[in-house]
Amino acid sequence: MKKRTIALLIALTIVVAGTAGFGGVYLGNVFSGMLASYYENPQAEADSNGPGPGGSSQAADSGAETDLPAGTDVPPDEIAKLYAVSDMNKTAELTIPEIAARNASSVVEIYTESVVSGGRMGQYIAEGAGSGVIITDTGYIITNNHVIDGASKITVRLNSGEDYEATLIGRDSKTDLAVLKITASNLNPAVFGDSDELVPGELAVAIGNPLGRLGGTVSEGIISALSRNIEIDGTMMTLLQTTAAVNPGNSGGGLFNRFGELIGVVNAKSSGTDIEGIGFAIPVNLAKTITEALMKYGYVPGRIDFGAVLVDVPDQMTARMYRVSETGVYVSRADEGSKLQQGDRITNFGGVDVNSIADINELLEHYSAGDTVTIIVSRSGSAVTVEHFLKQARS
Repeated sequence: MKKRTIALLIALTIVVAGTAGFGGVYLGNVFSGMLASYYENPQAEADSNGPGPGGSSQAADSGAETDLPAGTDVPPDEIAKLYAVSDMNKTAELTIPEIAARNASSVVEIYTESVVSGGRMGQYIAEGAGSGVIITDTGYIITNNHVIDGASKITVRLNSGEDYEATLIGRDSKTDLAVLKITASNLNPAVFGDSDELVPGELAVAIGNPLGRLGGTVSEGIISALSRNIEIDGTMMTLLQTTAAVNPGNSGGGLFNRFGELIGVVNAKSSGTDIEGIGFAIPVNLAKTITEALMKYGYVPGRIDFGAVLVDVPDQMTARMYRVSETGVYVSRADEGSKLQQGDRITNFGGVDVNSIADINELLEHYSAGDTVTIIVSRSGSAVTVEHFLKQARS
C-alpha cells in the first residue's frame, strides 16, 4: 500500500473505533503492526511497480524486513577490486554514446517479489523493480536498500537478457545502499571514479531501468550541485544533484562522468507538477566505503538500532487524531527488555529536550552502538527517567 493509503486507513481506523487513549485501537494488534512496519522501514516500498520476469502484479508497501539472508563470506580479493586503479585515460573525454557503450553491460535491471498481507485479500505477491551496478567481474552488485527491502526473491537481469537469482550480501538503511551477489563470471564491472573531484556543471550520464520496464535507458545532464542535504523519508542524506533524467526504477542505477567512471548511485528524484530536471545520487566515495563494510560484515559496524518504533505527533490536529493531549514524539512499540513503553512521550534525550523524531536522529549522531542514553519520558502524566541501551543495527 502506498503511504497515503496507509495514512487514510490509519485515520479511518481511529474514527470508526471511537475509543479513547493512546494505547487503545491505535496501538492494537493490527493497527500497531501496520504503523510499526512503516516507521521501521520508511523506504520499504518497491522502487517501481512495473512488470518483472513473471509479468505484472499488484503493488504494495509491505514495510517488511528483507526475508533473504545476508551472506558475508566474501573473499578479500573481491573487496580489493573496489580499489583497483582505473586504467582509463583521464585526458581523453568520451562522448555520451561512448560512455553508454562502455557501461551498458555494467548496469542491471533488478526485479523483486514480496509477500504482502492485504487484509481481506489475505497474502499475495507484490512485485517491484529498480536498477543496480556490477562492481566486480564475479557478480557483486550495488543497488539501493529500498529497491530490495522486504523482498523474498530478487532477480537480476543482465544487459544480455540473462536472468539470475540474487543473494543479499548486506544492506544499510541509513545510506540506502545494498550489495547483492549473482553466480556469474567474466562480467563487465563499472570503474569507480572519485566523487570528491566533481565540480558543478560537468557532464553526468545516468543509466538505469526507469519505470521498471525500460532497462538500459541512457539520459544525460550535468552535475547541478554537490553535497545537497536532502531529507528522504525522515533520513537526512548528503547527495549529488543532477539534471540527468531520473525516474522511478532508476534507483540503484549508475551516474557516470565524462570519462565513463561511476561517480554516483542514483537513489531519489524530486518530482511534481512544476518540478523537472532534479535528480539525486549517492556519491561514489561514500558508496565504496559502505560497500566494503557490507561485503566484509553484511552490515555497517557502529550503526545504531534504537530498539523502539517512534511516532511524530507534530500538531494539535494530529494529536486529536491519535487521541493524545500533547504534541511530541511517542513510543509506538519497544523491543522486549527495553525500559521504554508503548505510549511514552519522549521529552528529553541525553540531557537535551526533544519534540520530534528528527531531533532524536540528530542527537543519535553523537552516540555509538553499545552506548546507554538517559531518556526522560512522560508516562501517565508523570516524568519517568529510563536508561536506554543502543544496540548494533544489522541492516
